[in-house]
Amino acid sequence: MDKQRFTLAVLTIAPLVVACGSEKATSGSGSGSGSGASSVAAQRPITGVDWQVQSITVNGATKKVQGKPWLAFDAKTGKAGGHLGCNAVNATATVRAGHITLGRPSTTRMMCDASLMGTERALLDLFNGRVDYRVDQDTATLTSANGTIVHARADK
Repeated sequence: MDKQRFTLAVLTIAPLVVACGSEKATSGSGSGSGSGASSVAAQRPITGVDWQVQSITVNGATKKVQGKPWLAFDAKTGKAGGHLGCNAVNATATVRAGHITLGRPSTTRMMCDASLMGTERALLDLFNGRVDYRVDQDTATLTSANGTIVHARADK
């Protein structure tokens, strides 16, 4: 009976030991306590970050953004907000793994330079539908159902 308990204990603990030892660690030179601190890179979430828009691709053509547009998504409140280059925007947002369902946008109504309004019109194409997203470190890629692609960088 003792041999069976020992075998069961080994079979139970062995996978845990293997899993704990398989994470890739990097040596931390900045933050961390103690000498030789290491950390495992964590994937940045899409929520809780101000995403500074870097480029917008519409119909296969990448456009330079004008102004300083940004977007943010809050899973707790179910809201999206930001600035489109000229006007502020708010909408409902349901965040799930890999996609966000954005509601109809509500914006302020200022008129701006034509280049700012062009950026704004392109960003508004993200709203009122499903947007797939991918986050790679400090960069987010948002792709709407109509093919609009937005690349954004996390505000630091």
